[in-house]
Amino acid sequence: MEADTLPLSGRVIAFMDIGTNSVRLLLVRINANQSYTVLSDQKETVRLGEGEFIEQYLQPEAMQRAILVCHKFAEMARSYHAEEIVAVATAATREAQNRDDFIRRLKREAQLDVRVVSGKEEARLIFLGVVSGVYLGDQQALFIDIGGGSTEIILGNQREYLHLDSLKLGAIRVTSLFFLPDETTPVTPVRYAVLKQFVRNALLRTAQQLQGRQMDLAFGSSGTAENLGDIAAYHFYNRARQRDDVFSHAQLKEVIQMLCDMPLEERRRVPGINPGRADIILGGAAILDTIMEELHLPDLHITDRGLRDGLLIDYLSRSEQAPLFTGVSVRERSVLQLGRTCNIDEAHARHVAQLALELFDSARQIHLHRFSSKERELLEYAALVHDVGAFLSYNNHQAHSYYLVRNYDLLGFYQNEINLIALAAFFHRKALPSKKKHLEFAELDKRSQKLVRLYAVVLRLAENLDRSHRSSVEHARFCQGKGKSVVLELTSNSDIQLEVWGTQNHLPAFRKIFDRDLTIEVRQAAAD
Repeated sequence: MEADTLPLSGRVIAFMDIGTNSVRLLLVRINANQSYTVLSDQKETVRLGEGEFIEQYLQPEAMQRAILVCHKFAEMARSYHAEEIVAVATAATREAQNRDDFIRRLKREAQLDVRVVSGKEEARLIFLGVVSGVYLGDQQALFIDIGGGSTEIILGNQREYLHLDSLKLGAIRVTSLFFLPDETTPVTPVRYAVLKQFVRNALLRTAQQLQGRQMDLAFGSSGTAENLGDIAAYHFYNRARQRDDVFSHAQLKEVIQMLCDMPLEERRRVPGINPGRADIILGGAAILDTIMEELHLPDLHITDRGLRDGLLIDYLSRSEQAPLFTGVSVRERSVLQLGRTCNIDEAHARHVAQLALELFDSARQIHLHRFSSKERELLEYAALVHDVGAFLSYNNHQAHSYYLVRNYDLLGFYQNEINLIALAAFFHRKALPSKKKHLEFAELDKRSQKLVRLYAVVLRLAENLDRSHRSSVEHARFCQGKGKSVVLELTSNSDIQLEVWGTQNHLPAFRKIFDRDLTIEVRQAAAD
């Protein structure tokens, strides 16, 4: 049956990427509201393309390694009662003259139906996987995915790809063409220059097609980019790579030069390197270095998202629940994913968000703050997830919300933005922010502390204005009162005594944060 004819409630689906260097498995449970839970994310190096790119044949030992891993991953998926295994094979398989034999063996020995994807289809899936996890706004980005056998280059924005290309360049391919299997010596400048010239020649057509195109950002994905980023983080910052790290081309060139100067055994011991990748990393590095040079890319963001994530996004986009996220930004989709995973009362969360934004806007109009649309957007997301902690326990749920927001993999956000959303959720009830009592708050800069205080007041007022979860308060806004006082004007045609009582409990908090008195006035909503 096709994905769009099947109900998704509680379904377990496996996605398998059979690459040139490794096999990856993503195992997820997909719910009816299109939220999903990652059950397992596995990767095993198999070197399927080892020895292939000279003779164009998958080698028997390499095929056996790949089939064994695929068989184990398929068994694992079935142990989770996976209803479907979506498996694709990429460069090493699609170029091999004996690929049909390999596909038949996967069917016979691993009970897997594997689809061999074209280079451009691989690029499309990579684009889906990466762009679904980053926030571009109105910018355009270049996506560079360096695999073992091919390199995919995609130009796109948040909504669509504008250019897809797949080049016969990869870490294993370049290494096998220019190095002997038993070479362990450092790589001389002349040798490295030869690698780059080979890449430059292969890149020529793509570089011409992209000349003059808008490229505001660049993202690197897959093993080579990730591992070079890991090494750079230790080399320059003496720590593990973080999600917000951006590495300049100059920094990456310094790391590459350091690796070139080392024999293989010393290279394996470099902090941050994957020792199993040490023999092929310079082949991949030459590709990345040359692309950044030829396309004039000053720096690179690193992402761990890629083809397997694209398979999931592609699957979800064809499901009957796809309209739930149509037209939704990657940020909102990620926030809603967290909320729906935690079974929030979404209608209540959305109404709290509406009221919180009305309060934010009206507070700015009467000069209670000077924050902009960027801070407004984060407030909306904080309102949508402020109650996720109740999924664990209602008691102290603000603390649980803080933990979940901080530790859930919210996509499209910088780490400081996640911290602000988490703190807004934490302070939406109980204690107000205090530098003496709350270390996470004390570590913020002064502007961020002021913002969190604003979030704390606005969210607790908005939360209490929907105390009954019936959206009885239709609108809320701050108005200038007499002198320094402020009026909270509520619009409703219902009995909102419960909401007014709840809001009155937070008048002292408003006075403490803004040094203003707040009074409440209720107005009748206009008739339709």
